[in-house]
Amino acid sequence: MDYCEKWKAERERNAFLVLADGTLFRGVAFGARRDALGEVVFNTGMCGYQEILTDPSYAGQFVALTAAEIGNYGINREDVESRGLFISGLVVNDLTPPSNWRSEKSLYEYLAENGVPGIYGVDVRALTLHIREHGNQKAFLCVSASLREEEAIMKAREWEGLDGQDYAAKVTCEKPYVFSNANPLTRIVCYDFGVKTNILRSLAEFATVIVVPAKTSTENVLALKPDGVFLSNGPADPAAVTYAIENIKRLLGKVPLMGICLGHQLLALACGAKTARLKFGHHGCNHPVKNLATGKVEITSQNHNFSVVPESVPDCLEVTHVNLNDGSIEGVRHKTLPAFSVQYHPESCPGPHDSKYLFAAFKELVEK
Repeated sequence: MDYCEKWKAERERNAFLVLADGTLFRGVAFGARRDALGEVVFNTGMCGYQEILTDPSYAGQFVALTAAEIGNYGINREDVESRGLFISGLVVNDLTPPSNWRSEKSLYEYLAENGVPGIYGVDVRALTLHIREHGNQKAFLCVSASLREEEAIMKAREWEGLDGQDYAAKVTCEKPYVFSNANPLTRIVCYDFGVKTNILRSLAEFATVIVVPAKTSTENVLALKPDGVFLSNGPADPAAVTYAIENIKRLLGKVPLMGICLGHQLLALACGAKTARLKFGHHGCNHPVKNLATGKVEITSQNHNFSVVPESVPDCLEVTHVNLNDGSIEGVRHKTLPAFSVQYHPESCPGPHDSKYLFAAFKELVEK
């Protein structure tokens, strides 16, 4: 079957996405031929679908991309952000074949090879508005035509969801590894809660980077004699990653710490703050964040459903950044110990480079 015939065949497969509240969205299936459960979120980025697909922070989620056309620049081996795809499914408006010189395969081939189902032809605008109004929801994606709609709704409602679930343990590496020996004089240990490759590249610009599994003990981390410890991004509910919170408590004051996304939430929890679910989360590469120290506004890349509760921030922490869309906390710094974190992704894959300075700030903290 040649390319055009495969494309036509894919367009003949029917599918539907049903939310736990019974709302149904019909479309055409592509990618892997298997049904799936997940939580639906929408991402407002105009590009970067390959980086989104390979971001472990999306584990357990169906990502609805709000850009009108997806697939036009295909897939290539250089833009992957992790060792695989952890996303539960992809929802798009219009799926287009690739027409870019960097493309090595189509998006639908990539999903099929990695066991990820997708659906296109969905009114993503209506889905996005529904989520904004009613919040993120559990859902069932049916691409096999083996289930009735009523059965699919029940499966969505009965699924355990992401609240209270430790997904960091599902996406972390199996054993420690050295990502880079760029600078033998500076050693950074990175806790892999779902780390992205460009985060490791950013750290490797000034240090040797050693990546360790999420459940690595404080003793084993300190035995590596790090000059700093990095707390990576990751999926699902931070309060469920109790072992990481306890390890961070033991690391505070012993070594400089920097956290992003899930790592930011875990650092705040270790200091005594609380986290809670946002109504529909932050997903995209165009979120405005204000740096309270400089007054500057950064356009940031974000992917999270939980955030630090403002009223719970302890006296030992200072809020450094806030989200200009909803006022939520986007960064904190310990007032007396060398530790800081941000809610967003300063490595910017995909996204703007406004926040790259944070890695330089971590470098300075480590060198001091």
